Amino acid sequence: MSLFGKRFTAVAALAAACLALAACSGPSADKPAASTGATAAAPGGGGPLKVAVVTHGSAGDAFWNVVKNGAEQAGKDLGVGVDYYSDGDPGNQAKLIENAVAQKVGGLVVSMANPQALQTAVQDAVKAGIPVVTINSGEDFSAAFGAIAHVGQSEGLAGQGAGQRLKAAGRTKLLCVIHEAGNIGQNQRCDGAKQAFGDVTTLQVDISNPADAESRIRGALQSDPSIDAVLALNSQVAARAVSAAKSANSKAQVATFDLNADVAAGIKDGSILFAVDQQQYEQGYLPIVMLKLYKENANTLGGGHPVQTGPGFVDRTNIDTVAPYVQRGTR
Repeated sequence: MSLFGKRFTAVAALAAACLALAACSGPSADKPAASTGATAAAPGGGGPLKVAVVTHGSAGDAFWNVVKNGAEQAGKDLGVGVDYYSDGDPGNQAKLIENAVAQKVGGLVVSMANPQALQTAVQDAVKAGIPVVTINSGEDFSAAFGAIAHVGQSEGLAGQGAGQRLKAAGRTKLLCVIHEAGNIGQNQRCDGAKQAFGDVTTLQVDISNPADAESRIRGALQSDPSIDAVLALNSQVAARAVSAAKSANSKAQVATFDLNADVAAGIKDGSILFAVDQQQYEQGYLPIVMLKLYKENANTLGGGHPVQTGPGFVDRTNIDTVAPYVQRGTR
């Protein structure tokens, strides 16, 4: 079986469950759903199910906006109240989890870019009887912290897939750009790329300072002309990498994790080779379905293993199919 052949059939199963539980209208093509009010009662007369989603994404980030859209649409479809919170600082994220526990929410969805910083808050939620689904980052710690499931992509495997594709494209030296210090998932991506590709150098930049990030990428390319590939780990960094390569007169081909409108355009015009797509809309949507089924029918999913939403790959062969969904905020 191939590297990515061992995937769960979670999407189909959850879609069927969704249809059974509610009339799923699907995401709006025009605007994301607003924070939803619950209508479906939890078992035992406990009132409507209310879920807090607490992520490490920054406000306005294209990636996390899609996660938010997915969670809020699931809330609308299933009659679940969904409140979305985010903070890139691990300490502040832990406080948001603690606040949700104090409000006695019926379920929690948490991304764990820095698992150690969130361990106590997540375990306290579990001790309080609140089911937790982790998403996106921290899959290796999810079960140990007491979460009922993890939804995301295995970052090491995704990095390996990216490395394999770049190697097959004839590239020989790769620059892997890490944009969030302390995010274990990004290190796992670069480590996976190194396993599959071979000659990989990492570069640390700060996503909150895009101009400086571009300058650092340009400097790395100018100082080592043998670098012929750049792997960005974020769609916004990808655009900066393309600009940096052009201004450095570098032959480096850019690839990236995740999609946004700029990446879609770059794939179409050839300035970006491919995007690793972890389908983050599912990372927002599926946990709401899972928590509803857990609360109302004691269902779990994954059997102790992560429910994989990726990696998929978007390139010139399928960008015309995917691009409209990027525009509407669901990919």
